[in-house]
Amino acid sequence: MKTKRSYTMGARAQAVEQTRRRILDALFELAGERTFPDISLDDVAREAGVSVQTVLRQFGSRAGLFEANIEDAVSRVTEERATPVGDIDAALHVIVDHYERRGKTALLMLAQEKSDHLVSRITERGRQMHRGWVEEVFAPYADASSPTIDLLVVATDVYTWKLLRHDRGLSRSHTEQRMKTLVRAVLDEATKDTRP
Repeated sequence: MKTKRSYTMGARAQAVEQTRRRILDALFELAGERTFPDISLDDVAREAGVSVQTVLRQFGSRAGLFEANIEDAVSRVTEERATPVGDIDAALHVIVDHYERRGKTALLMLAQEKSDHLVSRITERGRQMHRGWVEEVFAPYADASSPTIDLLVVATDVYTWKLLRHDRGLSRSHTEQRMKTLVRAVLDEATKDTRP
């Protein structure tokens, strides 16, 4: 009897977690297509295949849902951008892949940051994450406080990707190659500066 109750509770908890995941996935996808003020609880519920009441039961409020989304997005992005430390080729491949998947969403968020406090918090967190990623991945080549890190942040930034990929209309591979050229030029210059 106890085993059946334990199983039932486990299955219920799993179903609740799956529902929560569907809701977060729905908001994550909608945020790549629309501005935050244009995303209603009805939209999220419809996309997730649940009722608005279910969304509220899971997150308490629209603000609670959006707060949970920030933490979920940080976790996803961190995982997507995992890169071997010191491997320049892998780093550029990973970051361009990430921008191919999430660049449109990042640019949409950046366009909203001045008019929406929540989005401003998200974009600031994104900037911190990107700088942290650069500091970690390029640690063998530059100290975190080095001006070289500032230049590497720019060379691997979403706006750099946008300028090459969208404004210039380059292919994904050409975009990656040009960004890699920028990174190598920055690192070559940094190496010259440290030579006796």
